[in-house]
Amino acid sequence: MAVQCLYMKSAFIIHGTGGSPEGNWFPWLEQKLEQQGYEVFVPRFPTPEGQSLDAWMQVLETYRDQITEDTIFIAHSLGPALVLAFLETVQVPVYACFFVSSFLNFLEDDFFDSLNKTFVQKEYDFQTIQTSCRHFVLISAQDDPYVPIQYGRSLAKKLNTSLIELKTGGHLNTEFGYSEFPFLWEKIQEIL
Repeated sequence: MAVQCLYMKSAFIIHGTGGSPEGNWFPWLEQKLEQQGYEVFVPRFPTPEGQSLDAWMQVLETYRDQITEDTIFIAHSLGPALVLAFLETVQVPVYACFFVSSFLNFLEDDFFDSLNKTFVQKEYDFQTIQTSCRHFVLISAQDDPYVPIQYGRSLAKKLNTSLIELKTGGHLNTEFGYSEFPFLWEKIQEIL
C-alpha cells in the first residue's frame, strides 16, 4: 500500500518596522493563501525594541525546515530586506517573492533610519539572491510618503525585474486603506 505524502506548500508573510502579523492586509492574505492549500507563516519580529537584521534573521531561521522550492515570500516595507538577506543562505531556490513598498535605503527619518540601519547598511549579494528565487514581483505606489518610488525602482533593477508602479496607494498599508490588497492577490495568482 502506497503512503500518501501530506506535503504542503508554504508561504511567509513578513512585516516591516513597527509592524505585526495582525497588521495591514496580512490576515486577509493569510486566509486567501490558506484557501489555496498553503501552510502560511506570519512571524513576529522584534520591533521597534530589539530590532536588527541579526535579531530578525534568528526568528526566520527557526522556520528553515518549512522553506522549500515551492515556498513563496510576501514582504512589506523593510520586510523585503530581511527576505533578501535570507535568500543568500537558502539551499534550494524558493518559488517566488512578492515585495510591497520595498527599499534598501535610508529614508531620511532619524527614528526609522536608526531602526533600519543594520538592514540598509548590509552589502547584499544580488548574484546569489537572483539564483535563490525563481520569480520576483515588486509593487510600490508613486505617492508613498515614506519610501520614495526610486528606491523600489533601484531594487527592481538589482533583481533584474521590473517594478509595478501604482499611481496611488501611499505605503500600501492600513493607514492608506489597505486592510485588503486584491491587486497583490491577482499578481500572486498569476504566478502560482
